[in-house]
Amino acid sequence: MANTKNTKSTKTTTTKSSSSRSSVWSLNKISFWTIVATTVLYAIALILSACGVSATVVGVLQGIATAIMIVIVSILAWKYVRPKQMVWKVLYFVCLLIVIAGIIVPLVIG
Repeated sequence: MANTKNTKSTKTTTTKSSSSRSSVWSLNKISFWTIVATTVLYAIALILSACGVSATVVGVLQGIATAIMIVIVSILAWKYVRPKQMVWKVLYFVCLLIVIAGIIVPLVIG
């Protein structure tokens, strides 16, 4: 009887650690492929800039790369904040608005 309980608790522990590993792996995979995608865009922008292509095209490619990173990070941050207290959610949205304003305001002014 006691042996059966130990086996069940071991299986439960193994299952929990396996599922947490898979979620961490997916987060790591998302992070890796985001870096790869933005690296490709920044590399293309760098090559085009070196070739004398319009600064507008280079700026657009860099903006797309930045937008990809912000979107991915904001989704992952929301998954972290969602189960937390309201103050965390408010902090999340305030930070997100400041980041967006920090991107848009220089484009409008400049």
